[in-house]
Amino acid sequence: MGAEAVRVLVVDDSPVDRRVVELLLRAHCGGGGGAAAGEAAPFHVTAVDSGKKAMELLGRRRGDRDHLTPSSPAAAAAANDQAIDIVLTDYCMPEMTGYDLLKAIKALGSPNPIPVVVMSSENEPQRISRCLTAGAEDFILKPLKMNDVQRLRKCSGATRPKSAVAGDDDRCCNTAKKAAAAAAATPEQQQQQQRSSHLAGLAMA
Repeated sequence: MGAEAVRVLVVDDSPVDRRVVELLLRAHCGGGGGAAAGEAAPFHVTAVDSGKKAMELLGRRRGDRDHLTPSSPAAAAAANDQAIDIVLTDYCMPEMTGYDLLKAIKALGSPNPIPVVVMSSENEPQRISRCLTAGAEDFILKPLKMNDVQRLRKCSGATRPKSAVAGDDDRCCNTAKKAAAAAAATPEQQQQQQRSSHLAGLAMA
């Protein structure tokens, strides 16, 4: 029996980009097929075209669960069926940007906050830093690739023990954090880092 699906809410105003992400996630069922595929969870994708619709969906599902008795079988089933494990949102969207959506989700005050991963076609370190500072789990450049899907799986933490989640979360946005740190560094700090790297290389030689 395979692992429980990772439920992803994809938010992008571009129909083409939404479709590409959906196909890529569904093609990554179990991490590439074969006998070992059952060890990894497939993706269950829900897609919307705006941050506003994403918040409406998250609020409606949260409200539906709150109306049920917490200990009832119906509540358990609803929590399982309606929960979102991770939100994958585009950064540039009209009315409500991915950054605005990220802040709105974090402001829900849930005891188990939904991880949010931001994606963009523009590699801007300041944008990356802004999102990570606001609580994004990762920042991925479009177009998404197969290794990005694995990063998304790790950031979701949907099917792993809590101790494993903590370790993977530290690693899943390591690349983005490095880019953000580079953007935040002053020119003098960047020069010092370059000199340190150069001296380290000479010492190893």
